[in-house]
This record gives sequence, C-alpha cells and structure tokens, in this order.
Amino acid sequence: MGKDVIVACDFSSKQEVMTFLDKFKNKKPFVKIGMELFYAEGPQIVREIKQRGHKIFLDLKLHDIPNTVKKSMAVLSRLDVDMCNLHAAGTKSMMQAAIEGLTRPDGTRPILIAVTQLTSTSQERMEEDLLIKEPIDKVVMHYAKCAKEAGLDGVVCSPLEAQKVHETCGKEFFTVTPGVRFADGEIGDQVRVTTPEKAKEIGSDYIVVGRPITQADDPVKAYERCLKEFCD
Repeated sequence: MGKDVIVACDFSSKQEVMTFLDKFKNKKPFVKIGMELFYAEGPQIVREIKQRGHKIFLDLKLHDIPNTVKKSMAVLSRLDVDMCNLHAAGTKSMMQAAIEGLTRPDGTRPILIAVTQLTSTSQERMEEDLLIKEPIDKVVMHYAKCAKEAGLDGVVCSPLEAQKVHETCGKEFFTVTPGVRFADGEIGDQVRVTTPEKAKEIGSDYIVVGRPITQADDPVKAYERCLKEFCD
C-alpha cells in the first residue's frame, strides 16, 4: 500500500456516516470506524461500508489478556476490514496472540498496528497519570520495537515520531499518524500534531484526519486538500 489519507468517521449513527459518505459521489476514501460508531451500530455498519467499496481501518484499540484478544481478533478478521489495531501496552504476548487470532485459515489477515501513546498524551500526563517517567519519545520507540518483534505491521504514533519509528524499525514498518491538522485549522484536544504536508516530509505512511474533514464546510474539498498536501 502507498501513502493514503484515512478519514476518521467519528459519527454516532448509521444515518450520520452514510450522509457524510454520500457527499463523496464516485470517490471511495479509506475510512476509520472507531468505538463511537461501532458501539452504536455494531458489526453490520462495517459490512455495509465495506460493501460500498471503502477500505476500512477498524479502530477499536484492543487491550486485554492474550486469549481474549486472540478470540476477539478472530471475530474481527471475518469482517473483512483492511486494518485494525490494539494497544502495544498489552505486551508482546498479547500482540502475538492477536496475530494468531487475526490470521485466517488461508493465511491472509488485515494489517495489524499497535497504538504506542495516544496523541492526547503529553509527557506530563504520562508521568503523572501513568507513572511512566521515561521520555515519551523513548517510550514510543520501545513500544514500536516490541510491536515489530511481535510480528505486527506498524504502529499508530504521532506524526512527530514517524521518522524515528522508521529509523528504529525500518521503512517497511507502517506509521499511521493521527493528530493531523491543516496549518490554518484548530488543533482541538490533540497535543502532538502537525500538518499533512509536514507529515509527508517526516515519513508518515498514513494520516488519519477527522474533524478537519468531517466538520469542514465542504468535506470533499477538505479531503482533496489532504490528498494533495500528503500524497502528491
């Protein structure tokens, strides 16, 4: 897969997401289905969006004991999603179990990536709330190395960390980066953010863009701007 823009469809109902996707006419953007929409509508919403021709990143961030994650991934693999994720903090054994569950009988499976630290997490919050005293950059790289050693395809990280992840884990190791905002836009509740153009420069493989597209006056135009700045 080459570079791509993933649109975060953080909606609370089928009606909202379908109304949004209908704006794109013949375009079929890669979309992210997160907890809000999945919990509201269940697995059927994944099937229906897939039937419309979209690639899907199912963003449920699994984090549990290895056996539970393995069984859950086996269920998700049957939804024919293109990408899914879990928390690297769940340990290598959990990540290895996830791959076992995700792999279908024919040997195929969706791309599996691990969340390192959320883009809403700052050094201060990590130290005070999680009691992790190491520098956040060091923590992200350690989690990325653990994910690679467990056999995963890449990580979710801040775009500010994408280049170093590639230096640490290799260029073939995917970096999927949320926290992307237009230079003239609001940053919202994100802490570690950058622009699509800068994310391209520093090595992101995929950018995940939500509100700058979904809440834009013209979502299609905003999506096309993202593609131009990131992919061209």
